[in-house]
Amino acid sequence: MTIKLLSVASEIYPLIKTGGLADVVGALPAALAGQGVQVRTLVPGYPAVMAKLGKTKIVHRYPDLFGVAASLLAAQVDGLDLLILDAPGFFAREGGPYGDHGGNDWPDNWRRFGALSRAGADIAEGRLKGWRPDAVHVHDWQAAMTAAYMRFGPAAHLPKLVTIHNLAFQGRFAADIFPHLGLPPEAWGVDGVEYYGGIGYLKAGLVSADAITTVSPTYAQEIRSPVHGMGLDGLINGRVDKLHGILNGVDTDIWNPATDALIAKPYGARALGKRAANRRALETRFGLEHDDAPLCIIVSRLTWQKGMDLMIDAAEHLVALGGKLAVLGSGDHPLEGALLGAADRHRGRIGVQIGYDEPLSHLMQAGGDAILIPSRFEPCGLTQLYALRYGCVPVVARVGGLADTVIDANEAAVGAGAATGIVVAPDDALALHGAINRLVALHADKPAWEAMQRAGMGADFSWTHSAARYADLYRALIAEAA
Repeated sequence: MTIKLLSVASEIYPLIKTGGLADVVGALPAALAGQGVQVRTLVPGYPAVMAKLGKTKIVHRYPDLFGVAASLLAAQVDGLDLLILDAPGFFAREGGPYGDHGGNDWPDNWRRFGALSRAGADIAEGRLKGWRPDAVHVHDWQAAMTAAYMRFGPAAHLPKLVTIHNLAFQGRFAADIFPHLGLPPEAWGVDGVEYYGGIGYLKAGLVSADAITTVSPTYAQEIRSPVHGMGLDGLINGRVDKLHGILNGVDTDIWNPATDALIAKPYGARALGKRAANRRALETRFGLEHDDAPLCIIVSRLTWQKGMDLMIDAAEHLVALGGKLAVLGSGDHPLEGALLGAADRHRGRIGVQIGYDEPLSHLMQAGGDAILIPSRFEPCGLTQLYALRYGCVPVVARVGGLADTVIDANEAAVGAGAATGIVVAPDDALALHGAINRLVALHADKPAWEAMQRAGMGADFSWTHSAARYADLYRALIAEAA
């Protein structure tokens, strides 16, 4: 049986991206097609999205959706079957998807993503002529209210799955917005949208979902603890029978060093020597000296969660050992400033570019010797998966999806040729220094280093297995609802 699936998300690659969420939402439709699942994805009509649309068709109109006129557009882009919520009053503004250029959240985000969720529930209810989904899959807090609207409306019986990409972002708002959400009075309460006296969009979705997934098995267990549960561990433990950890995959067509047009020279696991051209291009791009010292990269949000505060001192340690560092990312201004200061002190050894540049991120994976990911928590992580595929050895914290995907270069693993990276205790500056020491020593052992590169490049992190798990879950939910 072919399943018709509605996916609802705030980002989708290649139209709009701030992080790994977009990559996942963009890659799943093609992966699921091979499992007999036809996906239509509902996303907001940000300027970046609207600019990339070709021919569109209006399939539904809203004279008043949370106070603005809106319409649903159907479009096909890069093989994606899309539904676009065209609501200029909410989405036609400069800045990021969630806030202005200064990093401040838009104050009307509760309306913007409430509208997205309301539209998702309307589609589930059959508002589109000739098409109604068999199941609905929503992503993170921005779309989670779709499940709540469905639960308290005509589509209550339709299977609804909520995926947590990062539990730290929950969409919490004041209680006084409740009368404007269009929900019945019974939706207010601990078993509904109420959350610590306010309203929690993600919480409302989790309590309404027929299944909850996280993006790695380890993270599914971690969020059951107070340390990683972010205030929702009680709810999650109460619904543990609905909880599934399904590891993210990568789009192996986009992330393929043998065919990547965004890098200086394509290569494969049997031709690692060709990586040198990418290394030289990367050094030139960041103003780094051309030598054979270990070249580490960081492609990350520059935040506490990502452990970037630990990297300030660790960068000094790396340089003291003769290494080099190239950083691409943006985030907390003090951390940006500290890294820029380190680059100023160590010109030729540290280079920093603030912002995000998708093509540059490909070159960094292709040219870097190692990628540093000292996250305090990491639901899955995709940069380490890209790194493995490109022969860029990951140095990661032992948390979440990082722990699930990187095999530590302990003596036994190195001897067996199974090691793919270096795994360290999270939130530990001393352990990070030790990891850098190990990195430098392993890099000097060329046969061992190349064995790690080839082991990582040979690992299968495609969507094939994970897509099959999602498809099995959809079918089980549909059978339960029948």
